[in-house]
Amino acid sequence: MSALPATMMCVEIKQPGGPEALVPATRPLPQPKNGELLIKVAAVGVNRPDLAQRAGTYPPPAGASDLPGLEAAGTIAALGDGVTGWKVGDPLCALTPGGGYAEYCTAPAPQCLPLPKGFDMLHAAALPENYFTVWHNLFERGHLKAGESVLIHGGASGIGTTAIQLAKAFGATVLTTVRNAHKAEAVTKLGAKAILYKDNDWAAEVKKAGGVDVVLDMVAGDYLPKNLQLLKPDGRCVVIALLGGNTANISAGIVMVNRLTLTGSTLRPQSIANKGRMAQGLKEKVWPLLAAGTVRPIIYKTFPLKDAASAHAELERADHVGKVMMTV
Repeated sequence: MSALPATMMCVEIKQPGGPEALVPATRPLPQPKNGELLIKVAAVGVNRPDLAQRAGTYPPPAGASDLPGLEAAGTIAALGDGVTGWKVGDPLCALTPGGGYAEYCTAPAPQCLPLPKGFDMLHAAALPENYFTVWHNLFERGHLKAGESVLIHGGASGIGTTAIQLAKAFGATVLTTVRNAHKAEAVTKLGAKAILYKDNDWAAEVKKAGGVDVVLDMVAGDYLPKNLQLLKPDGRCVVIALLGGNTANISAGIVMVNRLTLTGSTLRPQSIANKGRMAQGLKEKVWPLLAAGTVRPIIYKTFPLKDAASAHAELERADHVGKVMMTV
């Protein structure tokens, strides 16, 4: 095995601000702690939390790298103490606590997964953040089952395209809100009924369809009371982002009478043990679907890592269907 370099190229947030706040820099190689792997990064996903971190509204958790980047794919460059089941040179993808915008990053071993059969590094790097999020929220928290219906807000996003495909693969009927006809066409191809939220009363459209068993809500704000009204008895609403604001007036009566569940989560602060459990669920239930081509990550545009500012500007434009990615 060749010796590791002492330094690496990475992309830092110089000070909170717009995409131009992302600046290439040189840093020492990170060292894998007990239970961690050092990954030689080949590709990395760009996610909304990265935008929030860059803007200064989403600080990394204690002990995490201050570099952005929550998912990566690459090969193992070194093993920390206590790591079993992996060896140097193994290809993998990882949900990282941060630090993915770099030539090397570390990740706890339980949050790492082998590449699905037939996957290259770019497509593997597009998996962790979206698939962990959707698996945990739609299936572990939302208990979506075959024969049920689900409303997915923001259907053309990385999360949305993942949620539509997984919900369909597990036998659910999918309705989704999107911004324009181009996005509607894209999600319809994935098997969802598309509702344009800009020109329509989206809630009335869902009501006409008979309501839903589960809502995956990345908007919150004034969407939340509408979501609860659209749930069938014993329905579940799962909040995963607050694009519409974090407060709402909801009826406790409707929650009681219809036996509704309102829940939600963020991924990054959860324990390594929790994320390890999600990883095992994905490996058993979802990795075979990826290997078979039943579900797939949708990649919209790819940028070189040094051009992270352009990748962030692309995601902020919100014209994308699927994922914005970077290669190292």
